[in-house]
Amino acid sequence: MIVSPIFAGKRYAVLGLARSGLTAVATLLASGAEVTAWDREPQAREALDRRVTIADPLTTDLTGYDGIVVSPGVPLNTHPITGVAAKYGVPIIGDIELFAQARAALPPHRVVGITGTNGKSTTTALVHHLLEQAGIPTKMAGNIGAPILGEEPLPAGGVYVLELSSYQIDLTRSLACEVALLLNITPDHLDRYDGFEGYAFSKGRLFAMQGSDQVALFGCEDAATNAIKAAAAQRRPDGRVECIDTVAIADLQPNWPSLQGPHNLQNAAAAVGIAEALGITRPVWEAALATFRGLPHRMERVAEKNGVLFVNDSKATNPASVAPALAAFAGEGRPRIHWILGGVPKSDDLSECEEHFGAIAAAYTIGEAGPKFAAQLSQIMHVEPCEMMGEAVRCAIEAAKPGDVVLLSPACASFDQFRDYEKRGDHFREMVAAMTGGSPAPTTHCIQGSSAA
Repeated sequence: MIVSPIFAGKRYAVLGLARSGLTAVATLLASGAEVTAWDREPQAREALDRRVTIADPLTTDLTGYDGIVVSPGVPLNTHPITGVAAKYGVPIIGDIELFAQARAALPPHRVVGITGTNGKSTTTALVHHLLEQAGIPTKMAGNIGAPILGEEPLPAGGVYVLELSSYQIDLTRSLACEVALLLNITPDHLDRYDGFEGYAFSKGRLFAMQGSDQVALFGCEDAATNAIKAAAAQRRPDGRVECIDTVAIADLQPNWPSLQGPHNLQNAAAAVGIAEALGITRPVWEAALATFRGLPHRMERVAEKNGVLFVNDSKATNPASVAPALAAFAGEGRPRIHWILGGVPKSDDLSECEEHFGAIAAAYTIGEAGPKFAAQLSQIMHVEPCEMMGEAVRCAIEAAKPGDVVLLSPACASFDQFRDYEKRGDHFREMVAAMTGGSPAPTTHCIQGSSAA
């Protein structure tokens, strides 16, 4: 666990006692802080009884408190804690900010911060892999893996690699990353921000927290990212702000079995840029790229049966993240993708995927967005309205030919039928295993779909 004397004798309120909240409580208590904690679930509160003061910060006098620690899931634009914090003049922070404040007590180290709408999980895991292969002590945390405060401190020379969502950046005030990366910005999470500009501003704050001598890398493929790059360049010397270079490594991509497609070329180029900024040489990172195994639920190859490849891309929760998945299997000369999509829509607009519609043999729609997507896509391609995952998998298996790909890439959140995208991806894996030779699958039927007009 990461602890620091900087918290000793201070007072904090912690709202939300899931993984990051509980870890923050543990760090603060072990560091000598006084903690008031609250969760709407009684069981979560009971787990901390007699170790902290159990009280709702919404109804507590917070005079003299040093911070209110909240989960990234708390919507600051609508939650009443924002008004309470303003009333008492107490900053709202998250566990990443506690880590930032604790850094001075840790052995000498560096921090890499990675953000972007799409690709940040793969890039974070890839940077972590390159560091491990280079023999550099490293931890991966933030929006991926375990809460950072729960990790054991790295020895001197270590590198913390943090995937940072916009929500986490919103709760952070002093994280100065030695290397920071912005991959891209496309519309997402707009219910939490004052339009797209507010969302982009949140991403840009990662670079505003850096010092002028720290490295900033950018995807440079969209206007919002380039605007943040230009602002970062105004306050740094030459060589500290760069666009990642996909051209320089494109000829190596056939050697990376888990990093295919144009989106993964960008992810790999970003990871290489970070690795070189950290002093990792080309022979080391080039060998390491070939051994990267990818992430669960992100372009994960789960099975191949009778010449048909099954790919779990459940983490693709918006159309912008689906487009590169479709692109990875396009261009083979005939439509070959059997696309399973649907769930809770973040947008009804699938236009970001249109470029690759010619590669789709059929679409299988599920969940809340299913009927709307089916009506929209049936004008362009063959569609099977399936409602449930098992039905969609069975229909796709029945239709697929050798050389085809059955791709779960939903373009939607999962919360209509699954707890999260991980559970959705796990269910897809189970259905594929059951229907391609594993355990028996539940009986489903294919609804007669509609062809493109």
